[in-house]
Amino acid sequence: MTGTAAAPARGLLRDIRQLVLFTSKRLIALFLTVLVGVYLTILIANMGGQVDELRLVQIQSTVAEQVRADPAFFDMSLQERNELIERQAQFEVERLRLDQPFIVRSVDYLQQAIRLDLGRAEHMHSDRGAREVYWIIVERLPATLLLFGTANLLVFFTSVFIALGLSRRYGSALDRSVIALAPTSAAPGWFYGIFLILIFAFLIPVLPAGGMVDVPPPEGTLEYAASLLRHMLLPLAAMFISTIFISIYSWRTFFLIHSSEDYVEMARAKGLPSRLIEQRYILRPTLSPIITSFALMLIGLWSGAIILEQVFNWPGLGTLLFQAIGHRDTPVIIGTVVIFAYLLAITVFLLDILYAMLDPRVRVGAGR
Repeated sequence: MTGTAAAPARGLLRDIRQLVLFTSKRLIALFLTVLVGVYLTILIANMGGQVDELRLVQIQSTVAEQVRADPAFFDMSLQERNELIERQAQFEVERLRLDQPFIVRSVDYLQQAIRLDLGRAEHMHSDRGAREVYWIIVERLPATLLLFGTANLLVFFTSVFIALGLSRRYGSALDRSVIALAPTSAAPGWFYGIFLILIFAFLIPVLPAGGMVDVPPPEGTLEYAASLLRHMLLPLAAMFISTIFISIYSWRTFFLIHSSEDYVEMARAKGLPSRLIEQRYILRPTLSPIITSFALMLIGLWSGAIILEQVFNWPGLGTLLFQAIGHRDTPVIIGTVVIFAYLLAITVFLLDILYAMLDPRVRVGAGR
């Protein structure tokens, strides 16, 4: 009797152990992926140390201008001022560790990036005047999360609803029409965004071409929300069009495969309600492959975020990265890529955990 009672407890402990092991492995894999991606970004952004060479020249020039413009040094001779400039420039170089080999500096940059110690921007600043890269990014991050979080949720629930409905009407005119539109997802969201702007902002000027809110921003809460919604419609529509049809096509296929399983036919033969059959015997088993498909779709959406935000002048991380590249602001470039890497890793990790909870076979495989 005692052994029978202890069996569920042992099973629960085994499941917890497998889930912890699976989670640990995924965390390590994602961390290493982020590490490699960030380090490659550092190498590319610094162009093998050439940017640091330019910074040495910039430091020398900046210190020289400061010394020559300071009245306290007007009485110095030219030689004394030059020596002072050299000492202060050397102090700044040592403070930034620019006197070290590039490989050493790149490891320092990597450690700082992983800790989110992103340093100070060289040319850019936040709307409040802050030069710290961290605060520049934090100021832009909510706009990106709002736009892409809304788009992802909208695409996911709409695709599941429509795909489930089409699986009931397999071969109908509506089914064939939606499936015929699946190749339209081959084009990225920014591609459709350009045409949406041309149509709805210029030919039929009913929506704004870009930005996040009106200028100047509305003062009332409701007016601000309405302005934000109007500005979100076109970028949301662009992302929606670029992903919705391929998602419906893929998930409809999953539903059709599980609809023909023997246990589903048995449930129908027993006279169970069709809605109960869909929820318990079709939708639940297909959630695992749907989550996998959704994860791949998210990666595509995040990768297209940079260009899409630039097309719609959306003040998020994508636009910030374009501006940083234009200003050749290396700390901001590295910081933005680091945040993108973290966002993608966190998203994939959460979906992995959800996948493991839905499909016990994943946890069993992790425990072997």
